[in-house]
Amino acid sequence: MNPGSCMIRTAALALLLFLPAAAAAECYADYKAKREPPLRLHYGVIALPDAACASRAVAAAEIAGRLRAAGWELLDVMTVFGPEGLAERQADAGAFFLRY
Repeated sequence: MNPGSCMIRTAALALLLFLPAAAAAECYADYKAKREPPLRLHYGVIALPDAACASRAVAAAEIAGRLRAAGWELLDVMTVFGPEGLAERQADAGAFFLRY
């Protein structure tokens, strides 16, 4: 087998393996969280794996785990949305935009 054709086949296979991941829907949620004492609140936007996008309850479990690891308590998952909602939420989320 020609080394050049082997490289082309390898590149084609890598591209085929990458395409499903690239075509996967992007999923995000906006949420409210708290930390105390003293009481601190924040609004944030978080990227979620596709498996967590099935429902708000599944998303809440994923978000709560990530926030808990950083010392925050999840109060509410407001919405689960696609990439079309990111720009309008970025300013409101501030430092908590895609932080966790």
